Amino acid sequence: MATAELNGAAIKDFDSFHAACKTAMGFPDTYGNTMDAWVDCLSYLRDDDSMSKFRLKPNEVLEIVILDAPAMQAAVPDIVEEITYCVAGLNERYEDYGEKPALKLTLR
Repeated sequence: MATAELNGAAIKDFDSFHAACKTAMGFPDTYGNTMDAWVDCLSYLRDDDSMSKFRLKPNEVLEIVILDAPAMQAAVPDIVEEITYCVAGLNERYEDYGEKPALKLTLR
């Protein structure tokens, strides 16, 4: 399984969240540092569009692991909630297109 790890203890706001995601997931230089851009970059994990460093096979899943998740939950619960919501929405989108869900969120 492909894995992207984020250090939850280092995420203190949306700016640090987006910077961590850009590094961990290989988002392009044009990444917009918004949740809309985050969703866009993770919408095409099985396509060859260079929106991230991951190219998933048809049944493969990208696991997004947030290390020190309790620290992140305490500091920025709204971001954890937003990520959870977006991952669920992205997986629904994949299913709507007849594909298997592509994302798994793991809080450690």
